[in-house]
Amino acid sequence: MAKKKSGGWLESGKTILYAGLIAIGIRTIAFEPFNIPSGSMIPTLLIGDYLFVSKYSYGYSRYSMPFGPNLFSGRIFGALPQRGDVAVFKLPRDTSQDYIKRIIGLPGDRIQVRGGILSINGVPVKREFVGESDLDRCGWRDPARFYRETLPEGRVHGILECSDQGSADNTQEYRVPAGHVFGMGDNRDNSQDSRFLDAVGFIPVENLVGRAEFIFFSFDGNQASLWKPWTWPMAIRWSRLFSGVR
Repeated sequence: MAKKKSGGWLESGKTILYAGLIAIGIRTIAFEPFNIPSGSMIPTLLIGDYLFVSKYSYGYSRYSMPFGPNLFSGRIFGALPQRGDVAVFKLPRDTSQDYIKRIIGLPGDRIQVRGGILSINGVPVKREFVGESDLDRCGWRDPARFYRETLPEGRVHGILECSDQGSADNTQEYRVPAGHVFGMGDNRDNSQDSRFLDAVGFIPVENLVGRAEFIFFSFDGNQASLWKPWTWPMAIRWSRLFSGVR
């Protein structure tokens, strides 16, 4: 009986070990879950969204693995993002932090914002006013303005603007270095991104973790109380579940 019990514990331990290795493998080469803690990507992503990021989209770097061990440099099976991709990356100045932004500039591009209008390689990007947005506020008073922006390759996404006169609405011209990309948040006046060179700056391609693919869960914490379980279902944003990130 003692032998049987010992063997049972051993088999259970093996099962747990194998399951852990499989989970690490999937997380490393296929998909990794992330949650959205800030409003910098509103209207595309909301606080409380949970999404899967594909690790294979841009190939693999040390940051594809848990804890980013310094085993090699560069990328294996590497591929550049497409302009307009929403990508997770390790913050260049602190690789313990994950950031998520939309990739606006590719190596060699010239990026500038003037009067709130994004320009890529000297050509202003088309921006159409849609209306006011109730997803975010400017100074907690006035609703932000919702625009539809069309990138040069034809990809369309929404952005929010509080003003066209802020410091990040009138920038220098940035020249994206080789081996780097330029990311911006869709909530243009409430995003710390590549426009702020001392905070984020140009993103090394090696720091890319993966491309945001779809939202698997979304929860509005303002609509529920931890101590009132009956409010939890009402806080789930059902319409966002399993929706793609565009």
